[in-house]
Parts: sequence; structure tokens; C-alpha cells
Amino acid sequence: MRILTFDIGGTNIKYALCNEKFVLTDRHTVATEAEKGGQELILKIISIIESYENIDRVAISTAGQVDSENGIVVYSTGNIPYYTGMMVKKIIENKTGIPTYVENDVNAFALGEAKFGAAKGKSDFLCLTYGTGIGGALYLDNKLYKGMGSSAGEFGHMITHAGGKQCTCGGEGCYECYASTRALLESVNKRNSTNLNAFEIFEKENFTKPEIRSVIDQWIDEMIIGLINIIYIFNPPLIVLGGGIMNEDYVIDLIDRKIYNLLMDNFKDVNIVRSRLGSDAALLGVAAEASEL
Repeated sequence: MRILTFDIGGTNIKYALCNEKFVLTDRHTVATEAEKGGQELILKIISIIESYENIDRVAISTAGQVDSENGIVVYSTGNIPYYTGMMVKKIIENKTGIPTYVENDVNAFALGEAKFGAAKGKSDFLCLTYGTGIGGALYLDNKLYKGMGSSAGEFGHMITHAGGKQCTCGGEGCYECYASTRALLESVNKRNSTNLNAFEIFEKENFTKPEIRSVIDQWIDEMIIGLINIIYIFNPPLIVLGGGIMNEDYVIDLIDRKIYNLLMDNFKDVNIVRSRLGSDAALLGVAAEASEL
């Protein structure tokens, strides 16, 4: 079986071929060009699909709240304009004739980690991914918990600062305004009049500067605030953290050193780990589901 699997983010689209043994090959990354809107985004996906031959399934992990049964984006913030209501599955299947599975990106990430990664063999865990925003997923009793309207797990839009920064969701003071990777970049570059990206911030010549390190530490404290809230609500045995920023050992190590000193004793058994699959988690998660169509 040849599955063409996609992971659509606010900045980039990653895609690859996946075989029946769930090995990824022929990997590519292209710009999402999200500002052009949802219709142009789906046309881009269709163009990529049509450039391949003998594809048996299409698997799509995407930003936004997704009704995976019907393959519809039920809600999307302003990160991808005009994406809410997009009938992704129907449009792609009508155009290509290929059975298509569509899922929210963090739910897809959780499926990948459950089947192949850091949560393999676990019946209950939570996932958070840190990037342009903060996404969440709940995997409970060996399946995703999606809540009413397929919208559960919007951890990035918890209010951690009442009356705080304006968020793309229309609210104020959301967790992702302070603890996302984008929030880190904005804080570092505003305070230091620089234009560093996430990788450059952690390069030795920048990371060792006290004015940058203090911003990083404050940002990690913001991450911890949200994690503590989530732990107190769900008391999960395992939390898997994802996003490219989690490749930085300093981030996960400082979370680990600090958070357990702040939790009540009966919540300290939670195991907080980073993704084992990294950017492959969502690609593999939706590919596994698409293989069952």
C-alpha cells in the first residue's frame, strides 16, 4: 500500500510516502502560504497528490479543529484564513478518487506516538505541541477523546493571563500567547532588537547572553504554568511534548527540574517526556488511520 501522508502547519506542509510497514520515504517540505487561505491550500495539496502515481490512500494531518469522520475542518483560527468549514475529505476524494483520511494535527501526533512512539502501549496520556501556537490532544482509554464538536484539547487557549495579550482566537491572555515558540521569538527579538529564529536563539553565542537566557527561562516558566493546570485537571500518567523547540535539551530539562517542585505530592507521578518521533509523529499517525479505510 502506498499512502501519501501530509502534515499541514501554519508555516510549512510536510509530506512523504508511507508503505504498509509504516516506513516514510520521499520526504518534502513546502511553504503553506497560509495567508492565501484555505481554498488555495487545498488546491496545493491536490496538485501535490496529482504529481504522484499509484497512490492508494491520502492521509492529512492539519491545523484546526477537525471532524475526522467526515473530514471537515470545523473551526480554524486566523492562522489559516477561510479554512473553517472546509470539506477537505470530500474535495480531495471528488478530485482524485483516492480514499482520504483527515485529522487534527495534534490528534494525529498523539496517534503516532501511541502506535509507534513515546506512548506506545499506554492507554491514557496527553499531548501538547509547541510551535506557532500550542495544540493539545487527549488519548484516554486507548482512543482519542474529542469532546463535543471534535474540539477537545484546545490547551493553547486556556486563559493564563486575564486581560492579557490578544490571541488569534479572539480571546485575551491565552496560554499560547505566552508559551508558544512564536511567543518566545517575539519576546527575545523585541527585548534585544534582533531577528533570531528558534534555532539561533539556542546557539551558544546567543544562548549564553544573560538578556536572552532570562527571556528563555521566563518563557519556560509560562510553559510550566499551563502544564501544571492541565496536570491538576486530568492527573494523567504521561504527557508527551512535541514541536521542534523540544529538540533543545535545555527546555525539557528545565521543565523537569522545576515542575515537580511546584506540584502537590499526589500529582508528582506524572511522567513528562518529549516526542520520540518528532515531526514524523503526525505523518505516521494519520497514515496508520488511512490504512484502515
